[in-house]
Amino acid sequence: MSLTAGIVGLPNVGKSTLFNAITQSQVEAANYPFATIQPNVGVVEVPDERIDNIAALFNPKKIIRTTFEFTDIAGLVKGASKGEGLGNQFLSHIRQVDAVCHVVRCFDNPDITHVEGSVDPIRDIEIINLELALADLQTVENRLTKVERKAQAKDKEAAAEYAVLSKLVEALREGKAARSVELTKEEALTAKSYQLLTAKPMIYVANMSEDEIADPENNAYYKLVKAYAEAENNDVIAICAQIEEELSSLEKEEKLAFLE
Repeated sequence: MSLTAGIVGLPNVGKSTLFNAITQSQVEAANYPFATIQPNVGVVEVPDERIDNIAALFNPKKIIRTTFEFTDIAGLVKGASKGEGLGNQFLSHIRQVDAVCHVVRCFDNPDITHVEGSVDPIRDIEIINLELALADLQTVENRLTKVERKAQAKDKEAAAEYAVLSKLVEALREGKAARSVELTKEEALTAKSYQLLTAKPMIYVANMSEDEIADPENNAYYKLVKAYAEAENNDVIAICAQIEEELSSLEKEEKLAFLE
């Protein structure tokens, strides 16, 4: 079984650092925007003590573990749907993922550039979410154009699809996520075929500094992200990507010693 996730966020928020930490890769994580141009893909095995225990009992010739594939794409900026920054063409690389990991900067550091000039996690979240919604809107509107004539000709299947597309267009034009649209089971199956980014589960990753990660609740930025995620019924994870990246390069014994 394989699960997949796409890593998104503004430039310089720690996406590639997180990717390195998870996949034990060594992709460039530089202090300037758009250090990532080509998507980075890494696959990791999911630890499972149950499988280890069963394998110890039966000693099978081969063990097939669940894997998780992560894709790290170039940072999005405000106006990416209109060609700003590197545009939004990289989103095509994560349309087939199971979930989206949205990395949000929750630390102050004057030595690390912020593309918006200041740290404001809610503003940053809304920039990315709007760009994802606009990318989905383009997908849905293109499909709507193709279906509209058939629907007007009283094609039943086309008419049903047109109704679904119309609901999605209305929400996306308002900058809302496709997952916020109420659909029947049949309508949801139709919508799933469009592989909309805002229809996928969203996990916010609050990237914090080393001196604050021990108690995230004392970080004002994290509390804002947590409240925002809860309002959307999404999850949030607090991490220090830099520490996690450093830990990933250590041997098992060294990791345990560090954690102690």
